[in-house]
Amino acid sequence: MNYEQLGLFYLGRCVDTQAPVLYDSADLVTHGVIVGMTGSGKTGLGVGLIEEAAIDGVPVIAIDPKGDLPNLALTFPGLSAAEFEPWVNPDDARKADQPVERFAEAEAARWKAGLAEWDQDEARIERFRTAATVTVYTPGSTSGQPISILRSLGAPPAAVLDDPELVAERADTAATGLLGVAGLDGDANRREHVLLATLLSQAWRAGRDLDLATLIGEVQRPPLTRIGVLDVEAFFPSRDRFDLATRLNTVLAAPGFAAWLEGDPLDIDQLFYDATGRPRVSVMSVAHLDDRERMFFVALLLNEVVGWMRAQRGTSSLRALLYFDEVFGFLPPVANPPSKPPLLTLLKQARACGLGVVVATQNPVDLDYKALANCGTWMLGRLQTERDKARVLDGLEGAAAAAGAGFGRADLDRLLSSLDKRVFLLHSVHERAPVVFRTRWTLSYLRGPLARHELRQLRGAAAAATRPTPPA
Repeated sequence: MNYEQLGLFYLGRCVDTQAPVLYDSADLVTHGVIVGMTGSGKTGLGVGLIEEAAIDGVPVIAIDPKGDLPNLALTFPGLSAAEFEPWVNPDDARKADQPVERFAEAEAARWKAGLAEWDQDEARIERFRTAATVTVYTPGSTSGQPISILRSLGAPPAAVLDDPELVAERADTAATGLLGVAGLDGDANRREHVLLATLLSQAWRAGRDLDLATLIGEVQRPPLTRIGVLDVEAFFPSRDRFDLATRLNTVLAAPGFAAWLEGDPLDIDQLFYDATGRPRVSVMSVAHLDDRERMFFVALLLNEVVGWMRAQRGTSSLRALLYFDEVFGFLPPVANPPSKPPLLTLLKQARACGLGVVVATQNPVDLDYKALANCGTWMLGRLQTERDKARVLDGLEGAAAAAGAGFGRADLDRLLSSLDKRVFLLHSVHERAPVVFRTRWTLSYLRGPLARHELRQLRGAAAAATRPTPPA
């Protein structure tokens, strides 16, 4: 089977003809959506998509609220039991009533047979491993590779500073995230929010970087005399500013906060390419964070991506991929959390710079479908309810209308009702008709979420692999 062609992603086989489904990667610059209930095979499809991007030299940032995507680092080109054994899930071995060693042998055999069925082998695993560096980041934790948020309060790139609306949007998002982590309502009308956003935007326009410690000092002693038409003291008295500074200082002084300041910088260029210039798959594992911390980090990351996007030259090819494994709660239809404005900006504008955005979810009724009308590719798996199916069809109809394409709602409704596990309906505005396909076997070992000690083990293995060999 000739599927190894540059610019074409091998996603699986057509259910009707058994022909390989080769997706044109350039179509992803109009973004994509993956929808499917638990057990539909959505994670396997997403992992396969990321693997194909990496093999083609396309760097990826993958936001992972569930904890499944570190599996991308579990690649075993020897397909031996010894490679699988440290990573098999002991609970799975117990359920199979087998010792771990025997279960690892069975998993290795299963993976080898699965790959062979899809015309893949050990050489393709090795090709994926050598094409890109897979790094699992754990913000706020040293379980995986830590990542520092200090840069996120620094002055944005000149391309952002030249746009007052972008500066205001970025400052609003940072203020909302900071207040959320401090346990305060991030409503844009609150004076706490207005003060923080004003301090941030003023510093950035002056070319000054901020960190949290400096920002706390400026809350107590603002380097400005007025906010709007009111004196600072009248708008926000010093005793109340002290209370806000104390709340923020509590966050800074918390024993676990030091982990937010360690590790690689939150720099998009470095997340897309390693020090040698090799493409990187940067998995942002945020499953260990609470809801407030998760929203804080994701919003900061998305704003950094927006800033990176503004500095890129235009292209019609896929330059990089942003994958969001479970977007539920981050792009709701009514509310406006800090993650939503930058994500909307990316969905509307990232196409021009060759950045593809793919979002996945099992809860289609909880997504902003007006925003997703900007997506030209939909990959639809099994859905839980008729309500889910109706909302997906509404979104598809909006996307087709935005692209000026035809839309056969009745035919798509019928196809969606017949999908099996690991079977997806691929609807693209770039193609004449939808395709129903079964997803290929992944090169990565899908063993499920890794525990913190396993993430540490993975980080150690990655460090050992990149450590130079001492001279003889």
